[in-house]
Amino acid sequence: MRLRALLDTDALGLRLLGGEDELDRSVRGVMTTDLRDPSRYLSGGELVLTGLAWRRDADDSEPFVRILVQAGVAALAAGEAELGDVPEDLVVACARHRLPLFAVHESVAFASITEHVVRQVSGERAGDLAAVVDRHRRMMTSGPAGGGPDVVLDLLGSDLDLRAWVLSPTGRLIAGSKETGPALPVETCARLAAEHLAATRTGRRGPHRFLLDGVTYSLFPVRSSGRSPQAARDVRETVLSDWLLAVEADAGDWPEERLDLLQGVTQLIAVERDRRDAARTVRRRLAQEVLELVQTGAAPAEIAARLRVAAPVLLPGLGTAPHWQVVVARVEWEGQEAEGGPVAQSLLEEVLVDPLATGPEPSDRIAVTHTGDEAVALVPLPAVSAEHDGSETGLLADSLLQSVREPLTAGLNDDGRLTLGVSAAVHSAEGLRGALEEARHARRVAAARPGRVCAAGHQELASHVLLLPFVPDDVRRAFTARLLDPLKDYDRRHRAELIPTLEAFLDCDGSWTRCATRLHLHVNTLRYRVGRIEQLTGRDLSRLEDKLDFFLALRMS
Repeated sequence: MRLRALLDTDALGLRLLGGEDELDRSVRGVMTTDLRDPSRYLSGGELVLTGLAWRRDADDSEPFVRILVQAGVAALAAGEAELGDVPEDLVVACARHRLPLFAVHESVAFASITEHVVRQVSGERAGDLAAVVDRHRRMMTSGPAGGGPDVVLDLLGSDLDLRAWVLSPTGRLIAGSKETGPALPVETCARLAAEHLAATRTGRRGPHRFLLDGVTYSLFPVRSSGRSPQAARDVRETVLSDWLLAVEADAGDWPEERLDLLQGVTQLIAVERDRRDAARTVRRRLAQEVLELVQTGAAPAEIAARLRVAAPVLLPGLGTAPHWQVVVARVEWEGQEAEGGPVAQSLLEEVLVDPLATGPEPSDRIAVTHTGDEAVALVPLPAVSAEHDGSETGLLADSLLQSVREPLTAGLNDDGRLTLGVSAAVHSAEGLRGALEEARHARRVAAARPGRVCAAGHQELASHVLLLPFVPDDVRRAFTARLLDPLKDYDRRHRAELIPTLEAFLDCDGSWTRCATRLHLHVNTLRYRVGRIEQLTGRDLSRLEDKLDFFLALRMS
């Protein structure tokens, strides 16, 4: 479509500020950005929409416009919602570079402009998939006729013979067409998500092609179509929250027209993503209100009142008050410039969904908020019997990250970490403050462990092992070396297996008979080895203190 056609559509609320001689330019797509340098996401011919969050002062306009012109964009449209009138320095920069500039009235959502342009461009360029665009309003509505992204994928299958799926950043299946046949295996989804996140972190422009089990997939990012409240300054702020469109085909063989068409499809799907995020507003606000009450030491009755409001929203139709669990997550980056809180919030909303569940609806029963770099989830559990205290029900830290570890590790790359802590279930407002602290303590235990993605549960807080991660590294090394190095050296020289003998002896609670049986030794041989251990270390394994020292040394080694 031509730029001139945009001005003829009153509903778009566009006002031309410069570039009247360039209105015959063709528009090939739309991109919404508030990045200072969005060049990696531009391929040319786009109408760029911006809320101007990248602009800090007048000197920022010239380099921003120069980047757009070098990328070959068709025009720039600036929103008036944040700063009011479009700054004069931006008008001058666009005029200097002959880049058409529009002002977008504050009452017009960027998503509306995106929808209009995608509908027009797709209709002009791809008659074989015009039905996708024509049915866009119906498929994205929440009414009985709507189908969400599934309808887009159905038409990709029926009209273009393309099998495609929409996946979350953790590899959860959001949507798949009926034409695609059986759903992708969970393992395949995780591998595709991991490849997509790894490629995105390297700065490679999509689609990303990936060969898996003899099948080539093309992975298209699905980015937010609306203007975010805070512009992402760093790819790390969005890489772990963007959906992706996985197509079973090699896009490297496609003509430019088909690539443009699939980019348009991702923008249609992004509208549904934005709606899903908007629908979470109420749940996020509920979580924020409860968290503030808990942290400020509000009366239990006041907290209980907020929980009574939250329960019907999160578990509609529930007759009795549920139990609650608290989950705390933190995303930390080296050289921290990216914001961790919003990323942790988005990830936690995703991680807490059953990996086998499909569609966005399962996350509707989770309330997550963030404060600083920490995200906190309030998770309702169905009511349990009165005689059950809930300690064995609900979420378990060990299983939460099993299916998402591979993709998240790829997205975190070598400079990010996700740590997560899970509280026990509580059944009253009085227990919620303790649950929050319990989840935070568990997260700190997880943070002390190696690995990019770690979790710990409340069960681990009742063990002496909790203390070990907080021992400084130099103290660990000195302590273990003093006790174990003489035994390791002796084993290396004589193959005496003193270390395995010590481990088995402690594991058998010092029982000579049980330990000898486990090691398939005569008791006298075992006594000789234990004597050698005592001689080399100057310790007495009949004393509790020395047993405990050996036990801790083995755990820390």
